[in-house]
Amino acid sequence: MLTANISIKKLSPGAILPSYGSELAAGADLYACLAETVILEPGQTKLIPTGLAMAIPAGYAGLIYARSGLATKKGLAPANKVGVIDPDYRGEIMVALHNHSTVSASIEPGERIAQIIITPYLTAQFEPAEELDDTARGEGGFGSTGSR
Repeated sequence: MLTANISIKKLSPGAILPSYGSELAAGADLYACLAETVILEPGQTKLIPTGLAMAIPAGYAGLIYARSGLATKKGLAPANKVGVIDPDYRGEIMVALHNHSTVSASIEPGERIAQIIITPYLTAQFEPAEELDDTARGEGGFGSTGSR
């Protein structure tokens, strides 16, 4: 199992450090840093603060995903589906939660609102080309591999 040291700064005394729910969990839970309950109406998106800033090492990114329990029980998930925290960002980690359900949902102070996965990434060198190599799939687009 790979590990990375991540420096974290609490921007608020009430901020809770990310934590893993089990020994082999890939994602660490992020917590709402709120003074009071926040209500999200159906179809509404709100930025929920974590009260944390991170120094993610170069060559890594923090990917913010939905927590399955929050998504299935309350219909709440990140509005942008996957948030990307770049290694040069030093501001507060915010989660844009969207209410996909048909009822109001609440976020309590200290509630787990998302999960972050720290992952290595490659930086591509994009090279113009006149032609691309052939593959069995070719230009088959959406759903094309499900028809076989």
